[in-house]
Parts: sequence; C-alpha cells; structure tokens
Amino acid sequence: MKVPLSWLSAYCDPGLSVETLADQLALRAIEVERISHSGTTSPENFVVGRVLSAEQHPNADRLRVCEVETGDGPRTIVCGAPNVAAGQTVPVALPGAVMPDGTKLGKAKLRGIESDGMILSETELAIGDDGDGIAVLADRHPPAGLEAGTPLNEVVAIADPVIELEPTSNRVDCFGVYGVAREVRAITGAELAPAPWEEDAEPNGEGRVEDHASVAVEAPELCPRFTARVFTDVTIGPSPLWLKAWLSAAGQRPINNVVDITNFVMLMTAQPLHAFDLDKVPGGELIVRTANAGETMRTLDGVERRFDTEAVLVCDRDGPSGVAGIMGGEVSEVSATTTSVLLEVATWNGVNILRTSRKLGLRSDASNRFEKQLHPALAIRAQRVASRLMIELCGAKLVPGTIDVAATEPPPRRIGLRGERVEGLLGMPVPRAEREEYLRRLDFEVTADGEDLEALVPPHRYYDVTREVDLIEEVGRVHGYAEHLPSRLPEGIGHVGALTREQALRRRAEDVIRDIGFDAVVTLSLTDPGTPGRLRIGEGDERAAPITISNPLSRDHSVLRTTLLGSLLDAARHNLAHGAERVALTESGRAYLPTRPEGSDPKGTGPLAGVFAGERPAPAYEPHRIAALTVGPLAVSGWRDDDGTADFYALKGALESLCAQLGAEVSVEAGEEPFLHPGRAGRVLIEGTEAGWIGEVHPLVCREWDIDAAVAFEIDLAALVAASPLGIEQYEDVISYPAVHEDIAVVVPEGVEAARVAAAVREGGGALLRSARIFDVYRGEQVGEGRKSLALRLEFRAPDRTLTDEEVAERRAAITDALGGIGGSLRE
Repeated sequence: MKVPLSWLSAYCDPGLSVETLADQLALRAIEVERISHSGTTSPENFVVGRVLSAEQHPNADRLRVCEVETGDGPRTIVCGAPNVAAGQTVPVALPGAVMPDGTKLGKAKLRGIESDGMILSETELAIGDDGDGIAVLADRHPPAGLEAGTPLNEVVAIADPVIELEPTSNRVDCFGVYGVAREVRAITGAELAPAPWEEDAEPNGEGRVEDHASVAVEAPELCPRFTARVFTDVTIGPSPLWLKAWLSAAGQRPINNVVDITNFVMLMTAQPLHAFDLDKVPGGELIVRTANAGETMRTLDGVERRFDTEAVLVCDRDGPSGVAGIMGGEVSEVSATTTSVLLEVATWNGVNILRTSRKLGLRSDASNRFEKQLHPALAIRAQRVASRLMIELCGAKLVPGTIDVAATEPPPRRIGLRGERVEGLLGMPVPRAEREEYLRRLDFEVTADGEDLEALVPPHRYYDVTREVDLIEEVGRVHGYAEHLPSRLPEGIGHVGALTREQALRRRAEDVIRDIGFDAVVTLSLTDPGTPGRLRIGEGDERAAPITISNPLSRDHSVLRTTLLGSLLDAARHNLAHGAERVALTESGRAYLPTRPEGSDPKGTGPLAGVFAGERPAPAYEPHRIAALTVGPLAVSGWRDDDGTADFYALKGALESLCAQLGAEVSVEAGEEPFLHPGRAGRVLIEGTEAGWIGEVHPLVCREWDIDAAVAFEIDLAALVAASPLGIEQYEDVISYPAVHEDIAVVVPEGVEAARVAAAVREGGGALLRSARIFDVYRGEQVGEGRKSLALRLEFRAPDRTLTDEEVAERRAAITDALGGIGGSLRE
C-alpha cells in the first residue's frame, strides 16, 4: 500500500517529517516497508507559467517560440509540443531544476534561439503517460491559486515522499489513505479532515435510476450488498493533473477520468468500485449469480477465463460481464465512446473471493481488499465520493435514486471495556479519559460508566475488533508501548544460552558445504506417499513405508520423508524448469524412520508422538542428515568435468572436503542403493562407520523428475559429529622437524577399491606416516589388463627428530608388505 505524503496530509497533517511519521506508524499502527519518492526530489525551480504568446520558430517547422510569464517577468522558451497556445496556464521548469530522472536543466539554444526553461509534459513530470504534448493546468481562465510564479508543487504533487505500508490482513481499513490518516490522527492527536463521504452529490439527471438499470442478486449469501448509480452525459477524457499525480505516486497508472475515479476512490476508502458502459449492458439489466460449470469470459487483461460453479459473476442478459470482486470484463468496458455509466459498488463474501482468485491465478487490487471482508455499510460511502467526482470531473449528470440490493446487515457490535482489565493485560495504567480519547480518535462511539467504557465498533473495524481484548490492544498501541511500558531485564538467570557441540558442528558443516559452492535449500519434511516408489525403493525396505500423519493438508504432504533425496530432486526440477543451467543444492534436515538401527545415536530420536495415524507408532528415529545433489555443469569449488555433466568424482571431492573441514576421515566403498546407478554407487564410511551413500542417481529415477542426470550423497550428521575432534579439548605440539615427501604408484587388481589401498598404505606406514593422499589413477598397457595404478603422495614426519633415509626406507618396505596382502605392489 503506497501512501503519498501529500495525499495523506490533505486529510491529516501532524506537521512531522516523513521519517518521523513513518516511525510512529511502524511503532503504533502499521508495518512500514520503506520510504520512496515520486517525481523530482527537488521541487525548487518548478513554477506555474502563463503562455503570453506562441509563434512559429523561424528555423524549425516543429518548434514554437513562446513568451511565458513565470512571476519574475516574461522569458523566452522554445517548445516542440503541438498543443502549446497563448493563454494557457502550464507547468514550467526553470534553469537549475532537477528533473525526475535526475537531469539538471540549463539554458539551451535551439536552432539559434536561446530557451530559458522548459514547458513540461506529463511524462516529464512523471505523473502520466502523455508525452506528446505539454500538460495544461488551465486553458484560458485559471482559477485562484494558479497565478504565474506559484511554486508548482503547491498545485500538483511533483515532489512527493511515499510511505510504503504493509497492513496486516485484519486491518482492511488501512488499505485506504483515509484509514491511514485516521491512524495518524489517533497516534498524534492531529486534526482529521471530515470524511469525504459525509456529503453526497445532488442528483441532476432526468427520470429515475430504475428507468435505466435493474439488478437481481441470485446469490445473496455471496453478495451481501449491491449498489448501483447511473450517470448520463458522461464526457470521457484525461483526469486533472492533481489526480494523475496522486494515482501515479500510489502506484496506479492513469487511464481516463472515469476509471481514474474508481481507482482513486478505492485507494481513498479501501472499497473497490467498478464502472460499466451502460450502453453495452443490454436493457441495463445486471444479474449476480454463480457461474455455470465451464463458463468462460474475457477479462479486462485480455485473458479468457474459465470458471467453476463456486465463482460469482456479474452478468447481463447475454452472459458474464465481470468476475465479482476481482476484475471486470471486456464486454462492458468503459471506452472513449462511453456516454452513460453504471457505477457498481458492492460487498462480496471474502472467503469466496479468495478461493476464486486463487483458482483463476488472478489477483487484483480489488480482490486484495474484498478477500479480507468489507462491511456492507462501506459501499454507500464509496458511492457518495465517486458521485461527486463523476459530476465534477466528467461533467456527468447523476440520475436520481440508488439501486440498493442488500441482505440483512450485520447487527451493531458493542463491547465493554473494564478499567482494571486494561492495566491487568497491558502491565501499565492508562487513565480512563485517555482510553476514551484514543477510541474516539479511531471513530469508536464511546460511553463511560465510572472507570468502565462501552464502545460501538465502526463499520471499517467491524470484522477486526470483536472482543474486549481487541479494544485493549487498540488502547495499548495508541498509548505507546515503547514510551510507557516499563522495561527490565529478566530475573533469576544464572547462565547464558550457548550452542551444544552437536549444534555448533552442524552449523560448521552447513557453512562448509555452502562455501564449497552448494546452494542451501529448506524443504518440507512432508511429502507424497508415492515418493518411495518413484525412488525405486522396494517393499522390503522400511523407507518404502513412510509414516502417515493424522490430519494432512493434502495428499501430496501426508507422509514424512525417509530420505532427503526426493526433496532435493523436487527442488532441482523446479530450478531447471525456470531456466537454471546448473544446479548444486544441499539440505540439512531430518529424515523419519519407524525404527532406530542398532547402535545408532539415540540423539536422533525426536518428539513427534501423537501426530500419526493408524497403528504405526511415532517414529523412533529421526536422524539429522546432510545431503547434496548436482545437476548439469559443475561449478563447485573448482571441480568441473570435461563434458560439463554431473560427475561422481567431483561430488566425492566435495564430500571429502566437508569431512576434512570437520577433521573426520572419510572413505567410499562399493555399495548399492535402489535409487542409484548400478556400479556407480558407493557406501560412505566415516572413521570406518557406515554413514550414508554417494553415487549417480538411477536413470529411471531421473526420468521421474524430468532430469537428464544427477549425482548425490546423503550422510548422517551423528556419524560426522562422532568422528570429528572439533569441540573436544585436545592439542598436539607443532612439529618443527622437516617432513619427507614421497610419491608412490601402487598396482592392484581392478576390483580393489581405492579406500582399501589407502588403508593398507597407512597400516604399513605406521606412526611416522602423517598422511597418504591418492591423486591419480592410470589404466593401460603398462600395468596390464584387469589392473590399475593408483598414485599416492606420502608425508613422513617424526615429532622429535629429522628422519633418515633408512627410516623412511624401512616404512616403505612395510608398506610394500601391507600392499601384498591385498594383491598389490609398488610400480617400478
């Protein structure tokens, strides 16, 4: 909700800066998103001018040389607008003016004649789309206040701070500028202008409204009130500049005077309106009914809409002409040829509007207000304001009478407010007189009985204030919590909070995998019952029978996930469908299993008892896991496969980096998972304990998610935490003696895993071998068919001496013996 400060100040001006006013609103009334600006940021050097003459430029066919009075004497201005003429009152920018786009205006020589300023168009003022001609404030006889030299910002809001608000859904009154002004009055005590709807327009047309139109409401439960007025002799044209300026600052594009009036009144009162071209409504007959199944209509945005039987339509004899409370139809749209207008102001069932809007995927300013439920009394308020503007700005004649089809209006709501209850809930005393004053400022009618009050809730707060506690909240926020509520530190705290070791290491792991290059996602733990089947998990696997919750919101979110892989595949598919060229995702979250594996960490158990359906008990095991998945070209911490596709070894490197950062030793052995590619999958071992899996996702699983290829891993956090030395007090003296580095090549049968080779090397190297890292693999004629060569870099170091060549050779011989136990040998 964008509220231009000049518009707000027209109703209530507390004399505060826009920053101070926004702070007060944020503290006591409505969330403030930001303060923006409409138009120029510097209104100086913008004035009202009077065109004294407009002569053809001697050296240019499309230019005119104008003499313009700007209050300090006539000045020459060269203008290219075709509509400039003597006698006009126009907006003028003098040299030195800063335009809305930031350009600073100076004197310019155009075809040999110096121009001492600029006569401005709507586009140059940033208040409209008309840039073909100049904006005209008055044609021949300007009213008072438009004297030449008058600062332009006093006539048209060309420099307007805008407070951007985010009202909560219960405060529909604050979706109107006058409602915000009422809040300003409540919190500052400044005077509020009389409500614009207090005065109605005088009918000046012929006949009665019933002679021109009729309304039948066939669904009164969905349309509590429908009002209509008829205007004849309507002249369609552009709106005055003041109206265009306010609409533009509030985020609305000016269209024509009739449409602008409906938008202006909606933004003022929070009550939407709709204008029909009455000549396009056969017989002037409107019918409000629910749609027939499959019925269609083209809305004002040019889209053909199809409806179900819950949608409410405003129809004429020939069919739908508008979607109730959401958007009108093209069939009765107001256009340049319109001369008669039927103005509809109605009240709709908010829940029905919300449902229909979501089904159609169509959200408008009107539906945004109607779905929050408006009181029927607000309809006639908007009719009154709009009627006066139709007469004033369109030259229209108001036909006497108002069509008003109304169901039973909600009964008045009176709420008592006990004095002792106010202090008991707020924790601060508020004198009775102040309580009464605050409520009156908010338009509550208040009567007093000693220290107690009784308040009549106004229509614009009818669905918001329903209980005594709501009145107490109104009193408290206007009184001011920050200024009056005593503050003190909590008592009896003997210690400050801190993360547990597991929490700290989990955050460390999440930071590491993110810093490697993965994007963190947070997905729902609830999933589709068909997910295990799509992951090819067989019936004998407990992961194939996820736990069902007792009261799911939908079938797609009715069971708890048993693995994070399905969630990551969902997120990957969404990103790829929206144009992502590569996907590298990670998630840290829980899986949910009915039984806890023997020997697993009992800390994986979580308190979810009582929320599950059927005979299955609450899950006995909720392991926290870290998973990652990549699709497409990799760009993870420098790893990239030659063909630009997801690669097992790149992801394995990421897993090793993750474990290394936490000081844990990780290895991968051959393994199988139903959702991984046979022969391209492995078991993840952390310090020798099985902790998860890694591999290429099975092609049939990828097909289920419309993904070409993917690689993923998933490990239990408990195993990583148990293996990590971080967080445990320990240290090792810095070894100052030099290390001995050697590279060796080990030839082993093809079926021997690299992890077994590394383990054998470490066993043979003993305590002097500080590290052994595999950095290359070779297959070819030099090692023979069915064999491979692994290259390792070894680091030998002793804590108390420099190693000799003989000591290193002894360890090297021990490594050779250890390799023989797995069928390997050193390559010469």
